[in-house]
Order: sequence, then structure tokens, then C-alpha cells
Amino acid sequence: MNNKPLIEYINRYVNLTQNEINLLLENTTNRKYLKGQYIVQQGDICRFESFVIKGCLKTFYLDNEGQEHVVLFAIENWWTADFSSFLTQKPAEYNVQCIENSEVIQFSFEKMEMLYQKIPKLERFFRIIIQKAFVASEKRIVRNFSLSAKVRYLEFKSTYPQIEQRVPQYLIASYLGITREFLSKIRGQIIAEQ
Repeated sequence: MNNKPLIEYINRYVNLTQNEINLLLENTTNRKYLKGQYIVQQGDICRFESFVIKGCLKTFYLDNEGQEHVVLFAIENWWTADFSSFLTQKPAEYNVQCIENSEVIQFSFEKMEMLYQKIPKLERFFRIIIQKAFVASEKRIVRNFSLSAKVRYLEFKSTYPQIEQRVPQYLIASYLGITREFLSKIRGQIIAEQ
């Protein structure tokens, strides 16, 4: 598996030496998953933080009625995990499942902690990544409260065109917090307006 995208991604934020890169790669696991496979399931402890090399994954919550609520998608050069479970090593509240055959580079909790000690730049890197994710999450919350479903869908299409092309419409509807029928109606309106 090609580790180059991970190193390029990290080097956008911090510059690793060749020795640091070697140490990092010695302490990661390359893994392939088939479409439909889970990286983590609700109730299990999330053992890995995963960097997506190839594929598309969804993070979702399954409620007591069996309804799926998509909270995140992850494609190439994105991170995925149940981050709360990973950081606390307590049971996961979310599932992470492959929408496509996927290849990831994984960091175990224990190895990540060791890497923070040996490569302090990685702590800075992950702080930056977590800050960016937090800001994106806050913006999404505000959009969900303040914008119509149509505007949220148009923003999703504009912001994530590569996801919109790869993910079934019912999952996009779940991500937007609407029914697939309502999303279909919105899409029909948009087509009629063009």
C-alpha cells in the first residue's frame, strides 16, 4: 500500500525528518476492508484512528428503532474513527463502515501515544487536525439549525462534490437530517429551476 499520501498530508502541517517518517511508518498498520465491513461498531472500543488511502466510509449512529444517522463521511486523505472512543478507550457510540472497498493506514492508541513522545511534532499536527474538525462540526451544527434543507443540500453538493458522486442519496439524506423522499423532492425542484 502506498504510504506517500499520509506523509504528504502530515508534511502540509509539520515537517517530518526521514527518521521520523521511518519511525511513524514502523508503528502503523496498513489495512484493506471490503465494502460493507466495519472498522468499529457501536459498543466496541475503537482501537484505531484511520487515515483513508483509498475508498469511502461513513460514521453513523444506530438508534433504538434501527434508524441510521450519518454524522460523517471519509474519503481519500481524510481521517476516520469513533474519536471519543479512541481517545477515552471506552465503548464506541458510532459505527464506522466502508461504503466502498477501502484501504487505510491505522494508528493504535498505544502506538499513537508512543509516537507523541518520540515525535512531538505529531501532537502539534493532530491538534491542528482536531481544531479544524471541531470548527467544521460547529459550522455544521449552525447550518442544521439555521438553513433550510434545500440550502444545506446545495452547500453539501458544493463543498463535497467528490462525496456527492460516490454516496447513495439515502445516506446523503441521513447526513442532512432529512428523509430520502424529501431529498428526492428537493433534487426535483433544483432540476426544475435550471
